[in-house]
Amino acid sequence: MSDNKPTCPVSHITLPGDGTPMKPSPSFTAWRAEASATPLTYQDGHEGLIATGYEFARSVLSDPRFSMRPERLPMGPVGDLVSDKDVPNAALPAELPGDLDDDAQISERSNLLILDGDEHSKLRRLVTPRFSLKQARSRREWISNMVSEQLALFLAKEQPADIWMNYGLPIAARTHCHVIGVPDSHLETFIRLFEGSSTAQEKYDFIREVLELRRENPGEDVISDLLASDDITRHETEGLLRLLLGAGRDSVAYLIATTSVALLTNPAQLSRLISNPELIDSAVEEFMRFGAMFITLFPRTALEDVELEGVLVKAGQSVSVSSVAANRDPARWENPDAFDVTRDGFGHLGFSYGIHGCIGQQVARIEISEAIRQLILGCDGLRLLHAEQLTPMPFAHPVAVYEAGAVMVEWER
Repeated sequence: MSDNKPTCPVSHITLPGDGTPMKPSPSFTAWRAEASATPLTYQDGHEGLIATGYEFARSVLSDPRFSMRPERLPMGPVGDLVSDKDVPNAALPAELPGDLDDDAQISERSNLLILDGDEHSKLRRLVTPRFSLKQARSRREWISNMVSEQLALFLAKEQPADIWMNYGLPIAARTHCHVIGVPDSHLETFIRLFEGSSTAQEKYDFIREVLELRRENPGEDVISDLLASDDITRHETEGLLRLLLGAGRDSVAYLIATTSVALLTNPAQLSRLISNPELIDSAVEEFMRFGAMFITLFPRTALEDVELEGVLVKAGQSVSVSSVAANRDPARWENPDAFDVTRDGFGHLGFSYGIHGCIGQQVARIEISEAIRQLILGCDGLRLLHAEQLTPMPFAHPVAVYEAGAVMVEWER
């Protein structure tokens, strides 16, 4: 394979900071028009690629010749997003500094997002049954009732109220804890530690406490399944729960908030769903496609030379897939910048793709569907006053994701 095979632009770039969930940076369109992947600079000085073409992106995410290691972070518009010391744990949000005890240091190695092959498959198989389509559907009644409770609390608030903080986040947190197995008595502590500022050690202390509670009182949840399994060690259990408790929740809350903004700024689409609420379940795919959160997913690194669509990714070179850009590829989606709730949006990369695709995506679909359904049908005259996300905001995570921001609304009493 020739070393001069790739035809990417010569100049290396950093991630653009001029985009929003509704209007991603025009740089992505320009790069994609030139090639499916464009040279990208990473914080450690590594020169990798960003994938903006849909088919190229899917290939990277599903090809076993790409590894989740080493963990690298793309360079953003204002320089480093996190300090160099945070790079080894880039798969998790930035935390308050603090030392880990010896057990926690061992447990850190069981992070699904930095494992490949058999190591990854072993741990993933232990938790996927609780996130299956059948299991998700069995929880729909519970999710629907919980959303109704949150909507009642939301409507009781003084106007204007924030959909992100007062509606999306509570729904996501309560569902997260319910499926994973965090008792209701520990919900507030979970929110404080995993949505607020805390050290990694504080999170491990919380995980150990919850494990003891579930050991004495098992239920129909992920933690109980892990405790009952002979195929996972204590350290693997703690490390896996550290990832599961910290991942996915904000993505659901973000989609609830961002979809609300999309609907309230596209009144014809909102009216269509109000008139035809049976469309909402399928429209979730368009919600995910149009309002994708991940400007880049966690980078993949080529284990050997890999040629895709005429682009050579050399061994050791990393590729950051942009689900935001791939989800608006005109080669895959007709009129991709239009928000259309009747579109067949299935196949989007909002939940990633391949072996590292979102474990909780079936549950997430039901959460988003129920949250949007009850919000638009239960709030007469709902109107948007202000949404921070309509103007560019700093990235919300070291790998570069959009921030939901405050979504301030009012309605008729």
